[in-house]
Amino acid sequence: MSTPVKHEVLIVGGGTAGITVAARLLRKHYTDVAIIEPSDKHYYQPFWTLVGGGQATAAETERAEGSVMPRGATWIKSAVTSVDPDANTVTCADGTTYGYDVLVVAPGIQLDWERTEGLTDTLGKDGVSSNYRFDLAPRTWEFIRNTRSGTAVFTMPSGPIKCAGAPQKIAYLACDHWRREGVLDNIDVHLVVPTPRIFGIPAIADNLDKVIADYGITLHTGSEVRSIDSASRKATMTNLADGIETVLPYDVLHAVPHQSAPDWIKNSPLSTSHVGGDANGYVDIDKHTMQHVRYPNVFALGDAGSSPNSKTGAAIRKQAPVVVENIGAVRSGRPLTGAYDGYASCPIVTSSREMLLAEFDYDFTLKPSFPLLDPVKPHRPYWLLKKYGLPALYWNLMLKGRA
Repeated sequence: MSTPVKHEVLIVGGGTAGITVAARLLRKHYTDVAIIEPSDKHYYQPFWTLVGGGQATAAETERAEGSVMPRGATWIKSAVTSVDPDANTVTCADGTTYGYDVLVVAPGIQLDWERTEGLTDTLGKDGVSSNYRFDLAPRTWEFIRNTRSGTAVFTMPSGPIKCAGAPQKIAYLACDHWRREGVLDNIDVHLVVPTPRIFGIPAIADNLDKVIADYGITLHTGSEVRSIDSASRKATMTNLADGIETVLPYDVLHAVPHQSAPDWIKNSPLSTSHVGGDANGYVDIDKHTMQHVRYPNVFALGDAGSSPNSKTGAAIRKQAPVVVENIGAVRSGRPLTGAYDGYASCPIVTSSREMLLAEFDYDFTLKPSFPLLDPVKPHRPYWLLKKYGLPALYWNLMLKGRA
């Protein structure tokens, strides 16, 4: 049996988290950084909401993976299927095994479409779409644009999901479009969320309640859509407290899938489920240091980590420097000094002109980047930031390890 090729730092995942960490490591003069990533394309996923709302094109969100791969990194174009942290190795789909001194786990999140009964069979047709897939976001806009009357349903599942604001953002963009078209009064709009309120910070929830009331949206809290019958165009909504089911007819439905760690992580010693914890199986890390709780040379960040922050690109921007700092500490035998406070940013577009920028930490303490603007209300400058500023920051600075 041949000895596996070994890298000083091996990164699983060439998405936002993996590329950002690799770029930062290379800027600190690490010479042996490898990234395992099977995809040919890299996506700026925060824009998929705008694609679904008719405010951007899908092409704007897509670039070749090779164009964002940091110069100096070794790109292993494959997919990981298993990890053995006791042997310090990962194995890929082609059977190749790679060794590492430090492992960074950043494969993103798994979309479990099949956990909503009937959803898989109707995606992209009969009025059902989702902005959580690149190919479906344009279909969302097509369905919204062609709806002039009837019932619209927007769903959010229970459990952690990436960009937890996305399920409500598309509802607001759709209503804004229908209002400008003069047909909003002809459409019965329902927003179904599993949480007690529309947002976890009361002051922000208060203002979003006003947005919801202004559009005439019926908000169903503490509930989720469990099944979809595409033949009759009906969705069954379950109250999570008492199990009572309600059938909602729909002409257009935006679905958000349940989400979890990739299966190979769930089935590995790295997972929270490996020790009887969270069944979603995220990588079991310390929420401040991003270091694995049982394997000190393993780190995770981004959507696959167990840290209880909102799973957003803004969180990754704050996690990446911590991971890089603590990798340096591990490599030199020093105590870990990098600490992540749970910062996340949730840009909630409330129309085609305004956005609310929710920034907060683990304690839900507001952390506004622009304190001159009231952080709990929608503003026009935030919309311009979303449309122009954040994509430029992402492509030109963040993925290059500069922000």
